[in-house]
Amino acid sequence: MIESTNSQSADHYTWGEVSDGWRLVDEPGLSVIEERVPPGAGEEWHLHQTAAQFFYLLEGSARMNTRDGAVDLEPRNGVQVPPGIPHQLVYPGTADARFLVISAPNTRGDRRAASDGTTP
Repeated sequence: MIESTNSQSADHYTWGEVSDGWRLVDEPGLSVIEERVPPGAGEEWHLHQTAAQFFYLLEGSARMNTRDGAVDLEPRNGVQVPPGIPHQLVYPGTADARFLVISAPNTRGDRRAASDGTTP
């Protein structure tokens, strides 16, 4: 059966004590998550061994840090991170950021701390 989904009906979780996530699609081969992150918050450096990810900013501002440099994102812009690439998404703006994270396959159990000297 085909059904619509949104952040009101999707499974919710909290990460980093201040950020919200909603699992819009949670299948073994595909994950689509909407996240809300307050200004100044961000992820720790990490990588995914098998999952490729695409981050698409809906509102606010974000910066994707990688070992090759940083990519600044504005609304309606995205960035792809291949598997095995250490990365960190941070939110330097003054308002909450909202974005979609699309991962294939699903990232459950696939996240590892980046330990290759890429962290600041």
